[in-house]
Amino acid sequence: QEIISARGSSCREDVRLLATVYFKNSINRYWRTRRDSYGISNEEKDHLRKNLLLNIREENNQIALQLAVLISKIARLDYPREWRDLFSILAQQLQSADVLASHRVFMVLFRTLKELSTKRLAVDQRNYAEITSHLFEYTWNLWKSDVQTILQNLSMLSQRNDLDSILEQSNDLILICDRWLLCLKIIRQLIFSGYASDSTTAQEVWQVREVCPTVLSAIQSLLPYYSSFKDKQAKLWEFAKRACTKLMKVLVTLQGRHPYSFVHQTVLPATVDFCLNIITNPEQAGASFEEFLIQCMVLVKTVSECKEYKPSATGRVINQSAEPLSLEQKKKNFAAVASDMLKVVLPGDRVVLLCNILIRRYFIYTAKDLEEWSENPESFHHEQNVVQWTEKQRPCAEALFIVIFENYRELLAPVVVSILREAMSVSPPLETDVTSGMLLKDAAYTAAGHVYYELSNYLSFNEWFHGSLSIEISNGHPNMRIIRRKVALLLGQWISEIKGDTRKLVYRALVALLQDNDIAVRLAACSSLCYLFQESSFSELDLFECLPTCWTMCFKLTEDVQEFDSKVQVLNFISVLLEHVGDKVIPFASQLSQFFQKIWDESAGESLLQIQLLTALRTFVSSLGYQSPLSYHMLMPILQSGVNVDSPDALNLLEDSVLLWEATLSNAPSIVSQLMDLFPYLVGIVNRSFDHLEVGVNIVEDYTIFGGSEFLKSHGTSLANVLDTIVGNVNDKGLLTTLPVIDLLIQLFPQEAPPLISSALQKLIFISLSRDDEHNPSRTTVRASSGAILARLLVMNTNFSAQLLSEPALLANIQQSGISLKDNLLLSLVDMWIDK
Repeated sequence: QEIISARGSSCREDVRLLATVYFKNSINRYWRTRRDSYGISNEEKDHLRKNLLLNIREENNQIALQLAVLISKIARLDYPREWRDLFSILAQQLQSADVLASHRVFMVLFRTLKELSTKRLAVDQRNYAEITSHLFEYTWNLWKSDVQTILQNLSMLSQRNDLDSILEQSNDLILICDRWLLCLKIIRQLIFSGYASDSTTAQEVWQVREVCPTVLSAIQSLLPYYSSFKDKQAKLWEFAKRACTKLMKVLVTLQGRHPYSFVHQTVLPATVDFCLNIITNPEQAGASFEEFLIQCMVLVKTVSECKEYKPSATGRVINQSAEPLSLEQKKKNFAAVASDMLKVVLPGDRVVLLCNILIRRYFIYTAKDLEEWSENPESFHHEQNVVQWTEKQRPCAEALFIVIFENYRELLAPVVVSILREAMSVSPPLETDVTSGMLLKDAAYTAAGHVYYELSNYLSFNEWFHGSLSIEISNGHPNMRIIRRKVALLLGQWISEIKGDTRKLVYRALVALLQDNDIAVRLAACSSLCYLFQESSFSELDLFECLPTCWTMCFKLTEDVQEFDSKVQVLNFISVLLEHVGDKVIPFASQLSQFFQKIWDESAGESLLQIQLLTALRTFVSSLGYQSPLSYHMLMPILQSGVNVDSPDALNLLEDSVLLWEATLSNAPSIVSQLMDLFPYLVGIVNRSFDHLEVGVNIVEDYTIFGGSEFLKSHGTSLANVLDTIVGNVNDKGLLTTLPVIDLLIQLFPQEAPPLISSALQKLIFISLSRDDEHNPSRTTVRASSGAILARLLVMNTNFSAQLLSEPALLANIQQSGISLKDNLLLSLVDMWIDK
């Protein structure tokens, strides 16, 4: 309405109003639906779209960014059918020598290309390929021109001391830098989305061979400016840092999308060699900043584990005939070439060097790490173990180490063992000072934990545990938390090698660590105990001995931690314990109920934590079995809240709440009034969706068997609503799930149940007589099962059957549907029974 009332306003005002509508409402809803209801003509739509493009440069940067997003959303709907000239208009505007204008156009281009790349239909992908063919050359040439301009300016400015005043007088360099980065994003997007991945087509994408060497050269040229501007000019220093990281991300992205096109002498070996040099000697390369190092590690890792580069067992294909190579032959050739290139760039001595550097440099805790640990051990623990591996340097280095070790395990296993023994010799188990030896031992233990499957051939775990690990765990000095935490994690990783009497000692050691003064150590022990208790050779007798301590320490740990991830970890551990203890949990039922109630109350509004809690409660109820009423004072309010579709968290909690409801019924010795009163909530659940149909039917069955005639008397109307909603509205699979419970009702209550579910039974008659199953086995099964229920009804309640089959509304519906009846409904059903 705002837009319509503003038709006579200036173009600029139209633009602002359209942007306002987008950010208040969904653009899809506005542009696709409201435009017609408000009667905007095609000419007016064209007018608005053109104004968006023409006026974007007149707005400040933030509004321009919002308008670029708006244009991209409209383009997703209207290009190419209604806005065919979008890219030609943008291309014309790019001819301007105005840096600001071209910057804004590239902003629109990037947002639009990114939006269009998410359309997956074949016709949309062909359109995208066409866009790429038109835009790539201009964008690429401008990018190459800009990089020369930027490098020249940076070289000049690096010699000056009055940088701030120069940049204040002219903002063009900063704009050119921003435009250059936008160009880079567009180039990456065009190459990524403009072509199908060559891993499926084996067709080289020539732009990869064109772009990657130039991008690598730009990195090498820009990298020195990271150091030269670090203490001189913040904006230029930040640009050099950001640019190098973004450029390396482009190489990572293109290698992942088009791995075969990356296999070229000027691309693959040169890029991997550069990244390896950066990783092994970052100070010399002037690249000792974390973001760039991470991207270098990511590239080496993705190349090293790239399945397209694994040589075929049959060797390289030699084309001896004039016939073109098949797709598989092309792939084998690419793989063989890539493998040869990597052998040259990664010879054995360089692999060993890389392994040593990763462990001795990147696995080592820094002074900053230890300070962060002291300030917040809980956050530190999760950052080291839960964080996405591409976000932090140490997890990224560990991920690279694992891949490199996988590829060269025979070469590297002795190297890792040697580092481990060296570290243990310079850092005795009873050490209390944080020395370089202790930090090296922590790093060596990290490496040994990741590659336990190979090191077990070189190390005896029993000897290692009794000679060092058990002593280190018992060393309670505060500084030894570093080793205690690492040993706790290590024991969970080496689980398959823990055998015999040592297993019980390991259990006790980890349970003791649950009582450590450091939360990071306690959380590590909690994690490893989960692995040990879930392992196939786990001994429940050993668990029972330490169970009271485990419960106590879990409750204490939950009180001490603050972060969501920590609470989830402890709840997961409790669930694992409950799975194993069975009825041994009964003595702790009251204590656990109080614990669960406290956690539920404290987790209000935290749906993810409550989902974990509902899962733990389900295990708790199953472990209690027929003693589950011991938990009802805590359980019933939680259940009632969870199965109520009108509660604020219903969308998140409903699935797990319904499963808990089913578990509660399955383990109940009888249906108490609190459980009986829950049944009407099933009506709302079924009316909302059939996502929980199978569990819902099980719940109906439980109430039918347990509740008996009292259930029918109290909730007959709700039961009828549930079955009537399901029958006739679900597919054949859903019907086959539901029909047994209808059959059960007739078996148990032949006189009382049929009148209650009369509507559902009429639908079964209709289904039985329909003849749409000639080539549909599942429909035949549904008709046969429905007929069997009606046959049982005829035998067990003949009077009601006669009444049902003579229902005028049913007869009218059958006749309207075109189903032919021979004489009457009963005889038609008899024919169907004989037939099916």
